[in-house]
Amino acid sequence: MLPPLRFVLCGSVDDGKSTLIGRILHDCGQVFTDQMEGVAEDSRRYGTLGGSADLALLMDGLRDEREQGITIDVAYRGFATSRRRFIVADAPGHEQYTRNMATGASTARLAVVLADARKGVLTQTARHTRIAAMFGVRHIVLAVNKMDLVGWDRDRFRTIVAAYRGLAEEVGVPEVTTVPVCALTGGNLTRPSSRTPWYTGSTLLEHLEAVEVEQPAAGQPFRMPVQYVNRPDAGFRGYCGRVVSGTVKPGDRVRILPAGTPATVASIVAWRDTRERAKRGDSITLTLEPAVDVTRGDVIVAGDRPLEVADQFQAKVLWMDDAPLTVGRRYRLQLQTREVGVTVTRIRHRIEVSEGSRLAAPHLDLNDLGVVNLATSRPIPFAPFDECRELGGFILIDRVTNATVGAGTLTFALMRAANLNWHDFDVDGEVRAELKRQRPRCVWLTGLSASGKSTIANLLERHLVAEGRHTYLLDGDNVRHGLNRDLGFTEADRVENIRRVAEVACLMVDAGLIVIVSFISPFRSERDFARSLFEPGDFMEIFVDASVEACARRDPKGLYAKAERGEIRNFTGIDSPYERPERPDVHLDTENHSPEECVDIVLRHLA
Repeated sequence: MLPPLRFVLCGSVDDGKSTLIGRILHDCGQVFTDQMEGVAEDSRRYGTLGGSADLALLMDGLRDEREQGITIDVAYRGFATSRRRFIVADAPGHEQYTRNMATGASTARLAVVLADARKGVLTQTARHTRIAAMFGVRHIVLAVNKMDLVGWDRDRFRTIVAAYRGLAEEVGVPEVTTVPVCALTGGNLTRPSSRTPWYTGSTLLEHLEAVEVEQPAAGQPFRMPVQYVNRPDAGFRGYCGRVVSGTVKPGDRVRILPAGTPATVASIVAWRDTRERAKRGDSITLTLEPAVDVTRGDVIVAGDRPLEVADQFQAKVLWMDDAPLTVGRRYRLQLQTREVGVTVTRIRHRIEVSEGSRLAAPHLDLNDLGVVNLATSRPIPFAPFDECRELGGFILIDRVTNATVGAGTLTFALMRAANLNWHDFDVDGEVRAELKRQRPRCVWLTGLSASGKSTIANLLERHLVAEGRHTYLLDGDNVRHGLNRDLGFTEADRVENIRRVAEVACLMVDAGLIVIVSFISPFRSERDFARSLFEPGDFMEIFVDASVEACARRDPKGLYAKAERGEIRNFTGIDSPYERPERPDVHLDTENHSPEECVDIVLRHLA
């Protein structure tokens, strides 16, 4: 018997995916009597076949799916024939649920892509194909469904196949099998159809039973990401994980990455026993000699064939969030068991899903595919995705909401990052602070335009200078006349605006100055990024709080009135959001306190 096959069933909405897998389950005797009774009852309520059993309901388990007749979530189902076991992911077809389809594709070895014979290759068909290829699927079956509705027209089938083969070749899928089917009746699905004497190939099920998907090449080096450090008592220390490539045995020399520490495998511990060897796919615990520092997220690798370690990469990304992916914004990257901070430093291009064109893009929107440059906060061990899925596939996580906002694959390291070293000099920030006889700080004022930030910042600096302090004031408007004059007011430009100012403020604090930053800085994630650059206690976030109405009344520039008339776009508080600080170090209410009173509050906190 061939190894089990994991495949994803995808395509555009209403192409018949759930009906197809429901028909296969039914014809293979994989549906229990009580399940069919439930389907018959639900068919009378939700079915689309005039009361006849609607086999799609075997997969559409959510109430919303049954009522709307669509697939929303990924439905996984295991089944078996006499020749093979299968795990199928029935993926939703609607564009808004593309992230769910990506989840199914990420673990699949084969994709069955459906196309409605009446509609042909649609945009969503192309998007699903590109996502499947991006996540390493190299075997695709194009099932042209609903052939009965076009009279089993051979020319129509060939036209759709020709269009799809062009797409598959362009995305780099080496093997495409094509089958004309009718999921409703099972024609060419589980049994040959008498309506297609011109088709001499296998049925879809026969192909799935016989296809041999590629296995990892023999001779791959040993790699195991560390999932857990097992320390049940003082006498035992083991490192748990799943082998993602190669083999390992006691006595093998290994290295712990990213540090590169050498060690020797002392023993391999599995459930209730020890082993003489472990291979790809085994979940094991390794003990090492000598005792070395190993933590969750490290990767144990063959000593003579280590992984690359880098902190800048080119990657392919599928963006899954309503808020766009923006250059300069910080996220968290999870690669296997390691999680690090990451910033998108460049969007190289967006991929137009229908034609595959490479388009310039300032950001990526929901369901966009793109190629980007990434910079991680720490070097990480990795393998290009084409070499090892497990060590080259990642997800991006929002730092505020913890939501998964993107998924991608690492292509290669940007080697220039490895050539950069931090140089330590004799004169450091501590020496500079001692010379100025003050504690350097970054005092970051955030709030709406006309909330009083610049007034308070100016008064605060005057007080500090009068006390003999060494200061510098970075004001939003002033900085845009020079350092940031090339930036506009789009979300991406605002992110870059704050990134640059935060880096400058960090350098000034290192120079021993008390830096006062007066910027709207509307996004919480960018303010959090700014704080992350400083040592604890060296960054003070001050929320200068005033309502939009109060700011509009006192607005000396008339900007709010212009924004209300539509003369200014992306104006914070009108048509661009301001994310209020949740836990500022200081909260100033400028509607009920004078600027002088606010400065006194800040000075007390600084003292």
